[in-house]
Amino acid sequence: MLKPEDNEKLTRVGPGTPGGEMFRRYWQPALMSSELPERDGAPVRVRLLGEDLVAFRDTEGNVGLVDAYCPHRRAPLFFGRNEECGLRCVYHGWKFDRNGDCVDMPSEPAGTPLQARVKLRAYPTHEAGGLVWTYMGPKENMPAPPNYEWLRAPKTHCYVSKTYQDSNYLQGLEGGLDTAHVGFLHSDPRNAVTRLSALDKSPRLDVEVTDYGYYYVSHRQIAADEKYVRIYQYMMPAQQMRPSVVSSYGEKQEVPTIDGHIWAPIDDEATHVYNIIYSYDANTPLTEEFLTEEEAFFGRAPEDYIPGTFRLKRNASNDYLIDRSLQKQGNFSGIVGVNTQDMALQECMGKITDRSKEFLGTSDRAIVTMRRLLLEAIKTVEEGGQPRGASPAQHAGARAFDDIVRPSVPLEKLLEEAVAKW
Repeated sequence: MLKPEDNEKLTRVGPGTPGGEMFRRYWQPALMSSELPERDGAPVRVRLLGEDLVAFRDTEGNVGLVDAYCPHRRAPLFFGRNEECGLRCVYHGWKFDRNGDCVDMPSEPAGTPLQARVKLRAYPTHEAGGLVWTYMGPKENMPAPPNYEWLRAPKTHCYVSKTYQDSNYLQGLEGGLDTAHVGFLHSDPRNAVTRLSALDKSPRLDVEVTDYGYYYVSHRQIAADEKYVRIYQYMMPAQQMRPSVVSSYGEKQEVPTIDGHIWAPIDDEATHVYNIIYSYDANTPLTEEFLTEEEAFFGRAPEDYIPGTFRLKRNASNDYLIDRSLQKQGNFSGIVGVNTQDMALQECMGKITDRSKEFLGTSDRAIVTMRRLLLEAIKTVEEGGQPRGASPAQHAGARAFDDIVRPSVPLEKLLEEAVAKW
C-alpha cells in the first residue's frame, strides 16, 4: 500500500511538482530521431513532463527542442518555417535558433534592443540509440548524456520503437519490474520465457540496490536440480532491462537479446514507451526477419498501429480486441501481443491508480523498492542534492542476464555475466 500523499509525489510530473523536479534531473527521451528525418524539415510537436514543446532539425543537422509558443504573442511554432538554422514564427516573422536566441525580428525597427532581451525556452539535446534525449533541469546540475550499454551497441545490433500508453508512467514501470505476472498474463505455448515461468509461478526475488537503481534476481525452481534465473536491471528513474536469451529447453536463443522499456511521461495521465531490443553478441546482428517476428509478437508490428500515430489499434475503446475463444485455447489473456496485454491491464487501472487500496505480496518486493528509491530521489532533489542514477558513470556497466542453472551455482558467478560487454 502507498499513502495517497506519496502516490501524488510519484505520479505528478509537471513543472514545480516534487516528482517533476526529480525527473528533470535525468536525461529523458523526447522523440525518435526518425521523427526528424531531414534538415530544415517540418517541426514536430512534443509533450514531455507536462510541457508543450516543438522539435526541429536545423540546417546543420542539430536538433532544437523549444517552447511550443512564440514569446511574442504566443503563436504556435509548430506552423513555423524551419530555415537557415532557426525556426521562424509565421505570425510576425520572429526567428529563434535551437538555443532559444532570437536571431531575427523583422517586424520591429532595425537594431531594436528588444531582440537581445527576448529568449525562447530551449532545452539541450543529445542523439544516441535512435532517440533524441533532452535534459530539462537546472543547467548547473546537468549530468553527462546517458551511456547505457544498448546506446553503445552498433546500429546493426540495436532497435528501438515507440508506443503511446494512456496512463501514468508509474503503472507501466511497475508492470515492467513485475516478474511474477509473466507466468500468468503472458502465458502462451508459443512464448519460451513464459513456458519456463509457468513451471514455477511463485518466483523468489533478491533485490540489490545499486548506485543507478537496482538489479534483482528472480529464482524459479523448474526441476529438482535446476533453477531458471533472471537478472533484471532497473535504471532510475523509469527504465527496465530484462534478458531474453534462454529458450524453453535451456538452450541459447539463435539471436540472444536483451529487451527493455523507458517510460517517458507525457504528462500525469499519458506516457510514451520506448521499446528496446539489442543483441549483446558482436557476431549476431538483428536481422530484419528477426525484428519483424519480435515486433509482431509484442504487438508492435506496423499494422498494429493507427496510421500516422504511435497509438495501437488494440486499445481500451475496443477492449484490446480480446478473443475469449483464444483465451480458452492457451493464450491466458485472450489478447494478442505481449505488450498489448500489459497495456490493457495498466491502462484500465485508470489514468492514475489509487495505490492506497492495494495489497502487496512477497513477489512485489521489486516494486516496493522502486517506489522507495523514487521517493528517496525526490527528497534528495528537494534538499539540493543529485539523485541516484543521474550520472552515466553509475549505469554504464549494467546489463540483464538469464540462464538455467543448478542450485549449487553461486550468485556471484551469475552476476559476472550481468556486466556490460559493449
